[in-house]
Amino acid sequence: MEELITGYGLIEGPVWDDERGLIYSDALNGGVRALSPDGDVSTIVPKRRGVGGIVQHADGGLLVGGREIMFQSYDGERQCDIITADVTEFAIGFNDFTTDSAGRVWAGSIAFRVFAEEEIRPGHLHVIDLDGSIRTVSDGILLTNGMGFSPDGKFLYHCDSRTCHIRAYDITGDGEVAGYSVLIDRPGQVTDGMAVAEDGSIWVAIANGGCVSVFEADGSHRLDIPVPVPMVTSVCFGGPDLRDLYIVTGQRGGPRENCGGIYKMRVDVPGVPVPLARVALGG
Repeated sequence: MEELITGYGLIEGPVWDDERGLIYSDALNGGVRALSPDGDVSTIVPKRRGVGGIVQHADGGLLVGGREIMFQSYDGERQCDIITADVTEFAIGFNDFTTDSAGRVWAGSIAFRVFAEEEIRPGHLHVIDLDGSIRTVSDGILLTNGMGFSPDGKFLYHCDSRTCHIRAYDITGDGEVAGYSVLIDRPGQVTDGMAVAEDGSIWVAIANGGCVSVFEADGSHRLDIPVPVPMVTSVCFGGPDLRDLYIVTGQRGGPRENCGGIYKMRVDVPGVPVPLARVALGG
């Protein structure tokens, strides 16, 4: 495992782009950046804080989370919101999200301030359809986090960091949820960001465990990959063959402030590509 860069508060939302390299946010200190294969860092979205999720959009830009999910073009010329916190009565923002093969966006809302002493209200799972309309398809998620689809698209995996569960939603061909089950239960382990591999395995960052846990498609535990710092926040497959595993971290429990970093290692199985979002953009 190679340390590529450090000096961040809380890295989130890693996304691989063949042209720009690894795209990521610093949720605490602000900004969305790209780390090129040559090690150069460029800023795509300046200053924006609280970004937990990022996906690429087919119109040449990013969807980034926070109090709303916003589109910003790579050239910075176009911005618009695609979902806002008035989607439910109690929502205050959005954390992680992903896309399905059609380009719909599946996003989790948060209903309490995670780092404040507030009553915990459950959030919801929402779908942004291709025409920009929004459906709320599930509830009861205390702290929404990592999401990823199975290689065949029949299941959406969804981490709840407060219950330490990973749900598996049964997805029908028209993007509807037919129900869900708790696929993985890891008491005491904060299940955070995730990625899915071509063999169906589920790779999950354990935010309080200093590791990435790998599970089989049936939910059984395969292995743990130790990471040099305690707060492991998310993972992403990248590189030309999607066999570079990028691991991102935060500063909590580390040796100093702003010790969040990006690590990389080669793995035996490629990741499942995350499709481009194709939802309609306003503005």
